[in-house]
Amino acid sequence: QVQFVESGGGLVQPGGSLRLSCAASGNIFNIYIMGWYRQAPGNQRELVASIRTGRFTNYADSVKGRFTISRDNNKNTVYLQMNSLTPEDTAVYYCNAVPDRRDSWGQGTQVTVSS
Repeated sequence: QVQFVESGGGLVQPGGSLRLSCAASGNIFNIYIMGWYRQAPGNQRELVASIRTGRFTNYADSVKGRFTISRDNNKNTVYLQMNSLTPEDTAVYYCNAVPDRRDSWGQGTQVTVSS
């Protein structure tokens, strides 16, 4: 079972940017859709961005125009570029396949947007 390790989170001021990385323990080439999810305190985990092997992307309305997902199958890595961050983006961010693989969830990376 592929495992995912997220990194790149941190504390950033409103309007700032972060780039998250997700390293897979195995080959992601045959995972048709990869996604970034997030979970804020008291909320359910939600899918915010996804990317197919053909590079087609999809975004939640709340992040559209601000977040960009990409994947490098040669490096088994998925990225999430986040711009114009707001306090509402504060959450733990995870990557996983879409639909998610229950046993592949990593620890996530904390993103905190605050002045």
